[in-house]
Amino acid sequence: MHDNMQRFEARAFLFLLAASSVLFGWLLQPFFDVLFWSVVIAVLFSPVNARLRDRYGLRPNLASLLTVLLCLFIIILPLSWLLYSCVAEGVALYDRLSSGTASLMNAVDRLREHFPEAQAWLAEYGYTPEQIKASLSKTALSMGSLIAKNTVALGGSAAQLLTNLALVLYISFFLVRDGGRIRALFIRAMPFGDHREERLFQKFAGVMRATVKGSLLVAMAQGALGGVMFWFLDIRGAVLWGVVMTVLSLIPVVGSALIWLPTALYLIAIGHYWEGGLLIAYGACVIGLADNILRPTLVGRDTKLPDFIVLLSTLGGFMLFGMDGFVTGPTLAVLFVTVWQIFMEECENGVYGKYLRGVVPPYTPDGLCAAESTPEEKAASSTPPSEKDEC
Repeated sequence: MHDNMQRFEARAFLFLLAASSVLFGWLLQPFFDVLFWSVVIAVLFSPVNARLRDRYGLRPNLASLLTVLLCLFIIILPLSWLLYSCVAEGVALYDRLSSGTASLMNAVDRLREHFPEAQAWLAEYGYTPEQIKASLSKTALSMGSLIAKNTVALGGSAAQLLTNLALVLYISFFLVRDGGRIRALFIRAMPFGDHREERLFQKFAGVMRATVKGSLLVAMAQGALGGVMFWFLDIRGAVLWGVVMTVLSLIPVVGSALIWLPTALYLIAIGHYWEGGLLIAYGACVIGLADNILRPTLVGRDTKLPDFIVLLSTLGGFMLFGMDGFVTGPTLAVLFVTVWQIFMEECENGVYGKYLRGVVPPYTPDGLCAAESTPEEKAASSTPPSEKDEC
C-alpha cells in the first residue's frame, strides 16, 4: 500500500512538473525572438566575457556590462543605422519605380536590338514585346510597393523594436554573466547522461558561433561589398540594395548575384557597357569569392555541416521561423546529426545490447566505459580484461 502511494505521488509530481513547464513555455512564447537572440548573443560573446574576467580580473557584473556594451556598439547601432537608411531609400525607390517605367521599357527595346535571337526564342513561346513590357512594368511596381510597405512597417514599429532591443540587451547581460551556472543547471536537470549533454552543449555553442560568423558576417561582407560598388557606380538606393544582398547571401545557392547580375545586365541594356561589365567582373571576382576566402577563416572545419544539409536546414528554417531560421535551422540539423553520432558510437560499444540484457553500463567523465560482463560471458571468455577496458 505504501509503495502504491509513493508511486502515485511520484507520477502526480511528474505530471505537475510537465504541466508547469508547458505553461511557463506558453507564457514565454511571445518573447521567443527576444530569448533566442539573447542566447545567440550570450553564446557568441561569452569568450569575450571570459577574457575580461580571467585576463583583466574584472568582476562578473562589470565584465558582463562591458561585453553587452561591446555588442551594442559593434552590432546593434550599425544595424539601427541600416534600418533607418532602408526606410528612407525604400520609400524613394517606390517613387522612382512608379514614375520611371519608361526607362525600363527603353531597356527592353535595347535588349531586343542587341539580342535578336532571344527575341525570336521568346516569340516561339508566345511572348510578344508588349507582353514582356507589361509584365516587367507590373513586376517593378509590385516590387517597389512591397519594399515600400515593408520599410514603412519597420519604421512604424520602431517603438516595438526598441522595446525588444532593450529586453535582448537586458537578458543578454544575465546570460553572459551566469551562463556557466545556467548550463550546469540544465545538465543537472536533463536525464540524458552528463557526457551526452556536455557534447550537445558544445555542439550547439559551436554551430551558433559558426553560423553567425560564417553566415551572418560573410553575408554582411558580401552585402557591404555590393553596396559600395552600387554607390561607386552611382546606382540609387545603394544602402537598401546592400541590405537586400546581405539577406539573400544568407540563403545558400541564391546569393547576392540575384541582385547585382540583373542590375549589370540592365546597365548594359541601357548603354552603360563599362559600368555593367565592371559590375559583372566585380561581382564574380570580389563578391562571389568573399565566401570562399572569409568562411574558412571565420569558421572551423570541425563544425561545418555537409553543404546539402546546410541548404535544406537553412531554407527550412527560413520557411518555419523567418529570419531566426538561419541559426535555428542549422542548429536543429546539428542536433539531429549529433544525436545519431552518439547513438552509433554507443551501439558500436555494445551499450544498447547490454541494456536489453538488463546490464546498465557505467559512465565515466571521458565517456562510455564497457559494461560489466554477464556471468555467462565471463565463463565463455578465457581472455582476462585489459586495463583499458576497466572503469
